[in-house]
Amino acid sequence: MNIKQDIRPVTYLKNHAAHLLAQINETHRPVIITQKGKPMGVLQAPEGYERMRRAIGILKLVSQGEDDIQAGRLVAQDQVFKNLKDKLRAKV
Repeated sequence: MNIKQDIRPVTYLKNHAAHLLAQINETHRPVIITQKGKPMGVLQAPEGYERMRRAIGILKLVSQGEDDIQAGRLVAQDQVFKNLKDKLRAKV
């Protein structure tokens, strides 16, 4: 992977938007858009963006779980399954 291919100035985006869209959908790599030499945005394929959002969501849940463990907010496995069964029976 050559990251230099994935960094483009905003003027390149303006003049070659269709090419950049084809590139990100073909390579599945995001393109960093710069303005005045500084990174200002990222152009990414929708599938990659959704994968990233799902991964961040999972990491957030793991982090919340770790916080719960450290704070002692725990429920025994047997109790969790009992609560679920009770809720399911109540709906029927």
